[in-house]
Amino acid sequence: VWLRRCTHYLFIVVVAVNSTLLTINAGDYIFYTDWAWTSYVVFSISQTLMLVVGATYYLTFTGVPGTATYYALIMTVYTWIAKGAWFALGYPYDFIVTPVWLPSAMLIDLAYWATKKNKHSLILFGGVLCGMSLPLFNMVNLITVADPLEAAFKYPRPTLPPYMTPIEPQVGKFYNSPVALGAGAGAVLSVTFAALGCKLNTWTYRWMA
Repeated sequence: VWLRRCTHYLFIVVVAVNSTLLTINAGDYIFYTDWAWTSYVVFSISQTLMLVVGATYYLTFTGVPGTATYYALIMTVYTWIAKGAWFALGYPYDFIVTPVWLPSAMLIDLAYWATKKNKHSLILFGGVLCGMSLPLFNMVNLITVADPLEAAFKYPRPTLPPYMTPIEPQVGKFYNSPVALGAGAGAVLSVTFAALGCKLNTWTYRWMA
């Protein structure tokens, strides 16, 4: 039992740390400066997938509605701690991360609770709700930055090589609605990753049997 629990908690930490790393990139407006809405869509989807796989794993492991939101809170706190190093380097507080994962994680919990802990409903409904909602909430993260382009140029990364200096963004070059594109792609992919989160739970029990 103790080995199974240690493996479970190790997995939670690994996934949450990876989520944090992706999240830091998603809030890095150097990337936004380079790629504009392209980076917004890509990082919105990456955050969605990391959230949904960890949240469903944690949720099905405990079987208690509410643990998906707790997992999102872990992601948020980890990111705040990591971003503290950025502030020490002189970055403005405009770069602080808003807890955009909490509402989406609440929807996952709601889907699990409302369907009386049905895993298949959790995968389908929870995955779609998370995938559709997170790009919308991530836009809130972008809005909290007063002027992302100005901030990115004023506070460039000290470790950036010369060839990665920011370029003028190509806004609207590929598509006009990044939230809709991110939500559409996220809704489809999140169902797959929600299923993966549930399956990882089963595999963990088998590894530790």
